[in-house]
Amino acid sequence: QERKKKFEKDGEKFYSMLDRHLHLSSKKKESQLQEADLQVDKERHNFFESSLEYVYQIQEVQESKKFSIVEPVLAFLHSLFTYNNLTVELTQDFLPYKQQLQLSLQNTRNHFSSTREELEDLKKRMKEAPLTCKLPGQPTIEGYLYTQEKWALGISWVKYYCQYEKEAKTLRMTPIDQKPGAKQGTLDLTLKSCVRRKTDSIDKRFCFDIETNERSGTITLQALSEANRRLWMEAMDGKEPIYHSPITKQEEMELNEVGFKFVRKCINAVETKGITTEGVYRTVGSNIQVQKLLNAFFDPKCPGDVDLQSGDWDIKTITSSLKFYLRNLSEPVMTYKLHKELVLAAKSENLDYRLGAIHALVYKLPDKNREMLELLIQHLVNVCEHSRENLMSPSNMGVIFGPTLMRAQEDTVAAMMNIKFQNIVVEILIEHFGKIYSGPPEDTSAPPVPPPRVAARRHKPITISKRPLRERPVFFGASVEESRADRHGQTPNGSGSFGTEVPKPLQRSRLPAPRPGDEPGRPHAEGRPEAELGRLVARLQDGVGKPVNKAANGVVASPALRNSTLQARRPAPRPGVYSREGEACDGVPKPRSHGDKPVITRPPVRPPDPPCRTPVLPRLEQRPDLIAGTAEEMPSSV
Repeated sequence: QERKKKFEKDGEKFYSMLDRHLHLSSKKKESQLQEADLQVDKERHNFFESSLEYVYQIQEVQESKKFSIVEPVLAFLHSLFTYNNLTVELTQDFLPYKQQLQLSLQNTRNHFSSTREELEDLKKRMKEAPLTCKLPGQPTIEGYLYTQEKWALGISWVKYYCQYEKEAKTLRMTPIDQKPGAKQGTLDLTLKSCVRRKTDSIDKRFCFDIETNERSGTITLQALSEANRRLWMEAMDGKEPIYHSPITKQEEMELNEVGFKFVRKCINAVETKGITTEGVYRTVGSNIQVQKLLNAFFDPKCPGDVDLQSGDWDIKTITSSLKFYLRNLSEPVMTYKLHKELVLAAKSENLDYRLGAIHALVYKLPDKNREMLELLIQHLVNVCEHSRENLMSPSNMGVIFGPTLMRAQEDTVAAMMNIKFQNIVVEILIEHFGKIYSGPPEDTSAPPVPPPRVAARRHKPITISKRPLRERPVFFGASVEESRADRHGQTPNGSGSFGTEVPKPLQRSRLPAPRPGDEPGRPHAEGRPEAELGRLVARLQDGVGKPVNKAANGVVASPALRNSTLQARRPAPRPGVYSREGEACDGVPKPRSHGDKPVITRPPVRPPDPPCRTPVLPRLEQRPDLIAGTAEEMPSSV
């Protein structure tokens, strides 16, 4: 009974406060609404704990009845048989029933103890994290809702207990506070649609509209809280309302006096009370509050009649509204006409040219656009001066305002790739604001011409930092002499290259093995080992599997490397080396001995043009098949 009294008292207190809370106007200050929400949540928590304690007490009483009543009856029967000297036969007959009843009582008491521990644990978990679950055979969702009723003398809100079944889309509404004499009963409705109600369209909070087959028009319902409305909308497959831009007329989408007034008011509000806010312009405000602010400011009846310095508007709402206005202009502040030139200027690697080109293009903007841009960039410079507090650097501001101030006219892949260059333009404007807006450049007819590129362009990141970049290593297979010769316009053999480089076989520094009969320290005659090694390397480059040519003297003959298509010269033939059977390189045929068999040779296949300066040749120790296949054909000197 004490638990029941406490439960009823807490329930009455909670529902009376909830009724007052639901009648609050949505146009009150945000701070007042938040404070009211906290008070209601506190009372809801107390009521929830009181209801849990009451249910726990009822469960404990119901379970204890099973043994708290039977135990005194058993004790009375035991005393009756003991102290009244009844017959022994009757006592013996009662003994089995007595033992069975004692055992059942002990089991019931043990079960009660374990069940009470489980209930206490469940109650503790429900206090920490309340859960809403659907029981089998119960409606999908049920609870209290307020319905807007329109009468001849006005509008009233009636409280209903509603039950909704998702599968059948049926909504049963039972009135709670029935007036005496009224014949209002339970309503059974079939749901057609559910849409969340816009906050600025009604004076109440937590509202949503439904359409039914039985009633024409919409029915406005009010939930008990924002979380409760979300649960009802999820159960009814509710949708969000479609927002239309408050700036819809063509004259309102231009840089007019109202737009300049709005931008100046937003800038003054940010610099007055939010310039040190961490993440200013990066954090996004509530979409509902942004729409509410824009609708109020751009109202045709009283445009600009909004005080942004009051506590009704927070910094996130003001900054998001400013970005929304700039993003929805008919033409961006930096115009579509100069978009391509600004992006090309930002892509330049020369920092001085980049700054000069952007400086010249700024003064090609129309007067209103240049005035608006100067107003915004001056504000961004002031914000970046407090970067230690708000953590907003010029690069961060470039990322936020780049697509806003100079968006592309069409959303293409190329436009998406150019977003980073839009950010660079805004970053340059912030960092060099003093120089750019100190006055127009000397010649504004055309931007400065970039200096010619001397060296081949390498991949460098686009940045405005003047820190020297780290050089990337460039790997070439040519020797130091080739690199030096290339710098002087000469090929390694002394001939002019004229842009065509002749591939040269890789020279090995290891000395060849001495031939038998040569004196130590004396070079070989006519340089045969070097020539044979060079021809062998050239043969490896042409490919394995071609027939190997043999001259009469046993020297390996392989087609020499050809030059590229632009190089028509051939190296002079070496004496004593035969390219075809029976013919010397100078065209004089050589007689073949009687015992030699003629060897049919195939014409050499022209090797492909070398992709780089020096072809990368396979190492012989990595190709054992080549060594094994040509071991018998190699001279002993090689």
